[in-house]
Amino acid sequence: MAPDTRSDREPPPLTIALSLAALVVAWAVAAEVSADPEILPGPREVWRIAVGEVAKGALQFHVAATLARVAAAFAIAMGLGVAIGLALGLSPRANRWFGPWVVVLLNVPALVVIVLCYLWIGLNEVAAITAVSVNKTAMVAVNIREGIWALDPKLTDMSRAFRMGAWSRLRHVIAPQLWPFVAASTRNGLAIIWKIVLVVEFLGRSNGVGFQIHLYFQLFETGYVLAYALSFVGIMLVIEYVLLQGLERRATRWRRGIVTG
Repeated sequence: MAPDTRSDREPPPLTIALSLAALVVAWAVAAEVSADPEILPGPREVWRIAVGEVAKGALQFHVAATLARVAAAFAIAMGLGVAIGLALGLSPRANRWFGPWVVVLLNVPALVVIVLCYLWIGLNEVAAITAVSVNKTAMVAVNIREGIWALDPKLTDMSRAFRMGAWSRLRHVIAPQLWPFVAASTRNGLAIIWKIVLVVEFLGRSNGVGFQIHLYFQLFETGYVLAYALSFVGIMLVIEYVLLQGLERRATRWRRGIVTG
């Protein structure tokens, strides 16, 4: 029996839709049981609030602000993290000297980094994006370093035997093997970065989903908090199931070919 691939384990779109629908039903039941819309408003009430915020233009404005910060911090963290991870993975000497630095960065609480960036740089966009990027870079570096260490030496030897150029070796030998580690960094990165961005906005920004959550937290408006939070969760779901999984299927076609062959 041929081993299953990741694509075989991925749920089909209908299953995903039914699963999310079941989650909404469970939420609705919990809201009915609580019988207090101020504590746990139901899906219908949250949807009404979200539609009202869209009609005013508020929701899309604040979601766009948060999405811009997430995109900027993600690009910086992935770029620096991949570069550092490659350096540490390819150079044992660099890893011996600078590996402990990465461990330190991994264990510094995100809140401490955010507060320090605001104190050192100021309450501005540079500080916000820097704080988020620093929090994520170390995690990406560790994942990429582990990916380099996990490369199959037989495939590397084969590429050298066939005298493949550096670009061809990177594209056809190294990149496909590294993709699972890059994909893990991407998924974890997006999930963690947008949550850290909310904290950054909660503490020191004048717009964004985190700012709105802070505002409605002070007003004890649970429905508005859920409307803004779930709107961004929806965007992350689209990115995961439409963009990331599509890229992963393309990047791992070679592995499926080996299995079916």
